[in-house]
Amino acid sequence: MKNIFILLFLTSTISFSQIVEPVKWKTSVEKISNSEYMLIAKAHIESGYHLYSLNTKEGGPLPTVFIFNKNDNYELIGDMEEGKGHKVFEPAFNMNVTYFNNQALFKQKIKLKNKNINKISGEIEYMTCNNSSCMQGYDDFEFNI
Repeated sequence: MKNIFILLFLTSTISFSQIVEPVKWKTSVEKISNSEYMLIAKAHIESGYHLYSLNTKEGGPLPTVFIFNKNDNYELIGDMEEGKGHKVFEPAFNMNVTYFNNQALFKQKIKLKNKNINKISGEIEYMTCNNSSCMQGYDDFEFNI
């Protein structure tokens, strides 16, 4: 009988737990020329959370990283750019860090080597924190050309 109560408790706890996803991503593409495009990734960040910059120092929070799937049909031009974030001293990491509240914008210029390509995909790795905890996030992305 005791085992049945434990099983019911665990089942109800699992059933009512929620997956926390404080960052939602949207992608878009702007055509620059016949062969060049700007890939734009916009992060919508839940109130109370923040997302860290592409450029964080070792020993600090995990940076946001875009990992593009290998493909000979396009090439990345330069480094990914990010919008203006908030630069603050964070005691938890004992250093200055840059992060974004509410939304963040990331842009990557590409050049197509094959005009028949219709999508570019990959994965985003990031860290998001609120006042009490941090979590690492992973999301797939896709840009439709």
